Amino acid sequence: MKKSIIVVGSLNLDLVAKVKRLPALGETIIGLDFNTYCGGKGANQAVALARLGAQVKMIGKLGSDAFAAQLRNSVQQAGVDTSSVESARGSSGIALITTSSDGDNTIVVIPGANNSLIPEDIERCRPQIEGAGIVLGQLEIPPETTEYLGKLVRSAGIPFLLDPAPAYPLSLELLQSVTWLTPNETEAQLLLKAHYPELTACSAPECADRLLGLGIKNVILKLGARGVYMAGQDVDESAYVDSLPVAVVDSTAAGDAFNGAFAFALIQNEMKPRDAAEFACAVAALSVTRSGAQTSMPSLCECEAFIAQKR
Repeated sequence: MKKSIIVVGSLNLDLVAKVKRLPALGETIIGLDFNTYCGGKGANQAVALARLGAQVKMIGKLGSDAFAAQLRNSVQQAGVDTSSVESARGSSGIALITTSSDGDNTIVVIPGANNSLIPEDIERCRPQIEGAGIVLGQLEIPPETTEYLGKLVRSAGIPFLLDPAPAYPLSLELLQSVTWLTPNETEAQLLLKAHYPELTACSAPECADRLLGLGIKNVILKLGARGVYMAGQDVDESAYVDSLPVAVVDSTAAGDAFNGAFAFALIQNEMKPRDAAEFACAVAALSVTRSGAQTSMPSLCECEAFIAQKR
């Protein structure tokens, strides 16, 4: 029997404004459309996994407001086990998202109840975490909680896939507990305190090597429409993995689609890392052809049909 996948992270309601172009600093523009979507990096990754057919359990916190039931129902309907998603007094997490016609976006996250997820909550879930095939984390919960999670998975020998977003400096102890780190270009630069105008064929390997030098086991650099660059102990040969060309509608949660799909392919389908990354790039590409976060996550059948069509 395949082990379950644990996602520890945030649940947010996304308030999404569609605009022709992103406004400049201090500028007011007229929007094109407005929608609300269930999101949060943790919930998005859990839904991505569940839609693909994984057995996935989420650990997180919801508020005591009207949004809480909507957010819980969204992940439950996708097939996520929410028995460890607890309630806290106050508001649920909120994300304010502006999306342009060409698919670019800006995001401001108000954590709300996500800030109530504390190390004691992780400790209560220790048996489930220690029995998992892999644990997924992000940074929309308190830093001390992520640090505690890192110590737990490291001591238990559980693979840990960490999405370092929203970016802030991380301790070496946490980084050295990570099996797969998946930063985008901005996040990688912040972690290294270095500037790369764009991660190219020359600079991406250098960037990955510097991250690996911090004690991280494996690194997957997310390069947007250019795909990913992967390197590390479990990667047979460092390499670029191309994305599939698509017409972008909304790039929100594309990184979450990648992380969920990579974990699914690696653990549930027992793919080699390079093959898992190719599958995850395809899932992320399909997700950006749709609006919203969780609503953009495709099923396994949809992914297989999409990949067959592109081939």
